[in-house]
Amino acid sequence: MSRLTLLTRWLLFGEWRAHPIRALLAIAAIAVGVAMGFAIHLINSAAFNEFSAATKSISGQADLHITGTEAWFDEALFPRIAEHPMVAVASPVLLVNAGVPGQRTTLQVVGVDAFRAGYVTPGLVGASASGKAADIFADDAIFLSPAATSWLKRASGASVVLRSGTSDFTLRVAGQLAQARPGQRIAMMDIGAAQWRFGKVGVLSRIDLKLRTGANREAVERDLAAALERDFPGRFRVEQPNDTAQESRNSGMSRAYRVNLTVLALVALFTGAFLVFSTQALSVMRRRSQFALLRVLGVERRTLLRQVLLEGASLGLLGALLGIGAGYALAALALRYFGADLGAGFFSGVLPSIVFPPLAASVFFALGLGVAVLGGMAPALEAARAAPAVALKSGNDEAALARLARLWPSMVCFALAAAMAFAPPVLELPLFGYLAIALLLIGGIGMMPRLAGAVFTQLNRISMARARQHPVLALTLARLANASGQAGIALGGVLSSFSLMVAMAIMVSSFRVSLDDWLVRLLPADLYLRIENSGSAGGLGPAEQAALGALPGAARVEFLRGRDLSLDPARPPVTLIARHIDTLDPGRAMVLEGASVPVPAGARPAWVSGAMLDLYQVKVGGQLRVPLGGSMQAFFVAGVVRDYVHQNGGVHVRLEDYRALSGDAAVNDVAVWTAPGTSSQQLEARIRALPFGAALAYARPGEIRDVSMKIFDRSFAVTYLLEAIAIAIGMAGVAATFSAQTIARAKEFGMLRHVGVTRGQILRILALEGGSLSALGVACGFALGLLISFVLVYIVNPQSFHWSMQLNVPWPLLASVAAALLVASVLTALVSGRYALSGGPIRAVREDW
Repeated sequence: MSRLTLLTRWLLFGEWRAHPIRALLAIAAIAVGVAMGFAIHLINSAAFNEFSAATKSISGQADLHITGTEAWFDEALFPRIAEHPMVAVASPVLLVNAGVPGQRTTLQVVGVDAFRAGYVTPGLVGASASGKAADIFADDAIFLSPAATSWLKRASGASVVLRSGTSDFTLRVAGQLAQARPGQRIAMMDIGAAQWRFGKVGVLSRIDLKLRTGANREAVERDLAAALERDFPGRFRVEQPNDTAQESRNSGMSRAYRVNLTVLALVALFTGAFLVFSTQALSVMRRRSQFALLRVLGVERRTLLRQVLLEGASLGLLGALLGIGAGYALAALALRYFGADLGAGFFSGVLPSIVFPPLAASVFFALGLGVAVLGGMAPALEAARAAPAVALKSGNDEAALARLARLWPSMVCFALAAAMAFAPPVLELPLFGYLAIALLLIGGIGMMPRLAGAVFTQLNRISMARARQHPVLALTLARLANASGQAGIALGGVLSSFSLMVAMAIMVSSFRVSLDDWLVRLLPADLYLRIENSGSAGGLGPAEQAALGALPGAARVEFLRGRDLSLDPARPPVTLIARHIDTLDPGRAMVLEGASVPVPAGARPAWVSGAMLDLYQVKVGGQLRVPLGGSMQAFFVAGVVRDYVHQNGGVHVRLEDYRALSGDAAVNDVAVWTAPGTSSQQLEARIRALPFGAALAYARPGEIRDVSMKIFDRSFAVTYLLEAIAIAIGMAGVAATFSAQTIARAKEFGMLRHVGVTRGQILRILALEGGSLSALGVACGFALGLLISFVLVYIVNPQSFHWSMQLNVPWPLLASVAAALLVASVLTALVSGRYALSGGPIRAVREDW
């Protein structure tokens, strides 16, 4: 082993032995950032892959399938498609999400013609448990997937109750769908029986096609698409199962959520990078004379550069390795106990499994190692550039940090951040917004030495101008004013942790308060009704609506109809909401963003969510065409509504317009206002006494708000966890930085003791320094965090989720964390000071004699 290798090992392990806590904290910060990011990637990838596989299972092995832009279309199209010369077999399909009494979620029922489906999609044909072939055509039989059998606890031969509208009916479980994916809850019925049972006689959801041997699939697809578009504009789509458009729809449901969680996970990684920087900077500052002596003894400049970079890289290497292992374990536990969607509701009903991805693991490993190397780059360059003659002199530590006080890099970062904050999204993701946040953080941290020097110099001048100076205050301000580089490192730790915590806390609080306010304004009625677990299988018909409208004690009853429509084959469906809307005062029924424009005479008005403006380039005052009632219908866009439910887009229209165009008289939801002298409990009892009352779910505004806020908190549980981790790592980093700086000043304390400063006074100096630096860091961190929260609230969230919200600052939370940082800094300074003063003044300064 060469002498150079021995020297490298001696310096590396010697530094770790001397300051193990700082090294462990930096490793932990890197590990946490890598683990959280890798775990979130594994969870979402596993869930998305399983979701896509489940979709392929339902699509079967068809060559092509035809779907409508509405959920159902007239089955009269089927003969025309089946007679196409290149189509060997056409298989009609009906998809219905059926309600299951007593269950919170619905069961997807697939209605097929067994003879035709056996050639096109054999995986969708059930296997009779009794061996009777007639079961697959029986109007009382249903075949369950293994997951649905386990969920409903119904074996073959048992019965299951399903709900269509307000009516329940019983089917017998005739067998299983053995080829369904694990965890996939679906059921199969004869298509005629399904149409009858669920009130869908005469309509289909899809037509699956098996082409003739030798047919060109792309050519047939183009031919069918052109013919359908010519005869039925905007009503049908011809696609190959699981093509890129379908993959795009599936991934789009969770991409923004996935990317935002990953970026939040990188918050911990950024904190780890700064801890590596502070660890290496303090180490280089403390060992300047050591490095200078090595230079004098013949060690080359590049050798020192490599040594310091190796020390930083070793922290990143260990942290990244631990993070990869911890991330895999965390993802496995999260999928086992919390589900694949982390509370967000994107991937319910799937049972994913984790597969270790080498490429993704390599990327996150490289990310952890890279931020550690970048964190140690500036200290390494300083160690290599230092002149040996100057560095050998004691008390020259602050010179090593002089370059940190340059102002122009921070100004460049702020300017670039301002420009990027107004940049449009890339691939519908706020990538420039994230870059703006990173630049704000880097620029803010870079300003700390100059800002600390300016603030404490001014305070020192004010103190010196006083007739009588307190010695502790005078020494404290003098030291802070003349050691701005070391103060900047300490301030950077406070700034990075507190500003990120402030930004995330304000973002989450703003969304939560905005959601609560939206619910208050959106739920003015006293009682809300809907068919319990009805799914897409039906609604309240005219007879039920008339019974509710004539109910004694009901002052007013309003009805709402919601259904999905497809406007773009590459995007998930948007939701059409038909309700009572007064065009003279639409704000009574919806929460508007801005004013509603006047509706031209004879036009049908529509109000759209913000997602429609971003995803479909809809403009207020323009026209929107939607498929309704078998043709494309034009609506005048009269305004924008705030909508936190329909992320893929929502269109609000008048109920009377919807019924006139679609012929659909059913409704999904009912809002009821009680008459004077009648309570909501009394009214609920009267509704329950109606023939269909037992099939309804009842909720009051307060209950809906409570459930919605619980869902919100569950969805943001990962954000809360990341926020807590960032705070914990930041506080630990602040404590480590203060302790390292305090212990490194043993010589300074020894000299002060020689000139008559007491031990108690030095401890008070340290406590005042820690409190002053933390107070300045908290103040700057709040200002920087507020700027970052502006980007999150007004740039990142609208570009990611197309939501708008008002800013809300959670003062109690921020005040408590700020107080905790102040206390931690003061206590750390005191504890470290006691250790630094334990050796006595003579031993502390003996190196200078």
